[in-house]
Amino acid sequence: MCGWCCCLECIHNIPPLNLLFLHFSSAPRTGRDGEGARTLSPMASISVPDPAPSPTEDAENIRKAVQGWGTDENALIEILGHRTAAQRAEIAVAYEGLYDKPLLRTLQDELSSHFKVIYTFTSMVGDLLASLSPDTVQNLHVCALIWSGGQGAMTLWTMDPAARDAKLAYKALRKKGGDRHAWVLIEVACASSPDHLVAVRKAYCSAYDSSLEEDVAACPLYKEPLKQFLVRLVSSYRDGGDHVDGELARAEAAELHGAVAAKKQPLHGDVVRIVSSRSKPQLKATFQHYKREHGKAIDEVLEGNRNDKLSAMLKTAVWCLTSPEKHFAEVIRSSIIGLGTDEESLTRAIVSRAEVDLKKVKEEYKVRYKTTVTKDVVGDTSGYYQGILLTLIGAE
Repeated sequence: MCGWCCCLECIHNIPPLNLLFLHFSSAPRTGRDGEGARTLSPMASISVPDPAPSPTEDAENIRKAVQGWGTDENALIEILGHRTAAQRAEIAVAYEGLYDKPLLRTLQDELSSHFKVIYTFTSMVGDLLASLSPDTVQNLHVCALIWSGGQGAMTLWTMDPAARDAKLAYKALRKKGGDRHAWVLIEVACASSPDHLVAVRKAYCSAYDSSLEEDVAACPLYKEPLKQFLVRLVSSYRDGGDHVDGELARAEAAELHGAVAAKKQPLHGDVVRIVSSRSKPQLKATFQHYKREHGKAIDEVLEGNRNDKLSAMLKTAVWCLTSPEKHFAEVIRSSIIGLGTDEESLTRAIVSRAEVDLKKVKEEYKVRYKTTVTKDVVGDTSGYYQGILLTLIGAE
């Protein structure tokens, strides 16, 4: 199998994930100071018990939480919200082995049942709703949103991270309205490691029988030059080394300035080539040269072009590549501020960064918005949905 290809032939040569996880499931499970904790970023916001219960014990306790009348959501949060991706994968293998049903399917069935009860009720009694006060009707809808948000957050969190990002990208390619759906593709391509992007492409190909880059290229929602920019980003494989070429950084900083500031072409071919191919250390050096030579950071220049969506997309890529905490702080804030809550964006930002760098995101958020992520989430969410988000956000 080739090193980073995502073609179907290579996908079919990969052993099933459940077999791989099962192979390692007999190993001792440890918490923050053990083997499991070493896979957790120091900037991760979740807390993991040390020692953690065995996968079998966790699976049995999850079974107890979903059996009988009603679901013990707090028990699910307490277990799954305090486990790493590797530990959650082991729990999933143990659960399916014990109960012959995938864990994700169980969560979807059990958690969505609450939403279905409310939805069925509001659908069947239209005449009754017409006689109720607007506040009462609104409260019913809020209950439905709380449960559906909680289900989405829990199932996304429980998924394998690469499969989760593949699913988010797939959904983003099929949503009309607003360029912010393109943020998802940029996040997947730029805000994680090169190896993670390879894993996402493989997961996407396995789940949807097509390649991510081909689907982006065929997506009718994006026009050139944005489409080509997105294709290049999702199909890239950046050198993971720390080597930086100073002369190249200086030369490419000049190219970026010529395209972005002089020609007002933020997605000029040179820009796309540089941003989609260079390693993150090389890009940081290039952007430092840009600021030193031209007196202003490239993201500040792009942010000044508020009415230009191409500049906004390039700024998003620049932030995801070099300072992802800035981007995700903005995603969280924009999902909360204004009328209603953009639950999909809020969930995506917190779930996807909780094991990566949510501590840094929280620090950036506090500096920029003079409040905390916790305070804003508490003020804009409630119930089970709030519970899972606050668990992932961690102490603040």
